[in-house]
Amino acid sequence: MMDLQGTSLTDEERELLCHPLVGGLILFSRNYESTDQLRGLIGSVHALRKPSLLISVDHEGGRVQRFREGFTRLPAASLIGECCQKDDRAGLLLAERAGWLMAIELRAVGIDFSFAPVLDLNKGISQVIGDRAFDRDPEQVARIAKAYMLGMKRAGMSAVGKHFPGHGAVSEDSHHAVPVDRRRYEDIEMDDLIPFERLIHAGLPAIMPAHVIYPAVDSLPAGFSPVWLKKILRQQLGFQGTIFSDDISMAGAEVAGDYIQRTTAALRAGCDMVLVCNNRDAVRMVLDGFEYCPDPALQARLIRMHGKQTIDLAGIRQNPEWQAVSEEIVALDITPELDLGNDEAV
Repeated sequence: MMDLQGTSLTDEERELLCHPLVGGLILFSRNYESTDQLRGLIGSVHALRKPSLLISVDHEGGRVQRFREGFTRLPAASLIGECCQKDDRAGLLLAERAGWLMAIELRAVGIDFSFAPVLDLNKGISQVIGDRAFDRDPEQVARIAKAYMLGMKRAGMSAVGKHFPGHGAVSEDSHHAVPVDRRRYEDIEMDDLIPFERLIHAGLPAIMPAHVIYPAVDSLPAGFSPVWLKKILRQQLGFQGTIFSDDISMAGAEVAGDYIQRTTAALRAGCDMVLVCNNRDAVRMVLDGFEYCPDPALQARLIRMHGKQTIDLAGIRQNPEWQAVSEEIVALDITPELDLGNDEAV
């Protein structure tokens, strides 16, 4: 999965997107000017190949919302968690509606899925997670995230839970460092793993692992670890969905070697698709030097990530449910926030 430089395709990007090893595209704020422009950009990408490439974005709400003008401003996950603390039933309904609203607007412009929801716990340690988490309590995170996931599903979008097995207990930001979580596996299992386990049992379609090392379990970051992805996630937790790596251009991935080594390690560990963002030379290096043997099971999992239904944005705005939910979300007291990594995968 690669990215684009601007708001329209260059000749180089058309060439790269037609490469057989490219299976998806992730969009950032720099790729957005208007809903019409975005729809046209995605249409031009889809026209390049059949079956079409997967189109994704980080669009959680709060600090992480790539597209603003023309889209409903979404709340940070923690605000939904606070609503649940005040009124559990109303808060869970809000979570389902927020997931639906986020997904239906993205599906209307042709995006297949957002890398959401965040299943990390807000322990007050990780600033990069912080208010992107629904709550501190793992059972509460699981309940809210399940409602959010079901809202996404109702809009025709598959959810991607992140960052397995939990990024909330380390202060370092894996964009710029290699975080190390020294807890015992038993402690992680009884806390951070709970939301992932609960949502897997509820049918979570996809997961993104963390660029965090848990030395009590394995010396490799989770996204490069067969122990975490094959033994624990696939075998122990019974996850059968899609695994997307986090961006291998991040500092937290450097321990796995050069870009070809990182790609090889991620796929061997159990990832189905590897993200290479904000580094065109790295994309070319991987496409030119990586040897890949097609895996039918992997391809089947990725195919399921395509959006299931769509309606144009004008039609959505005539939808009474959209009008009601958008008004409800906008009416929330959302404090202005600085965007987080608008041109980085998060």
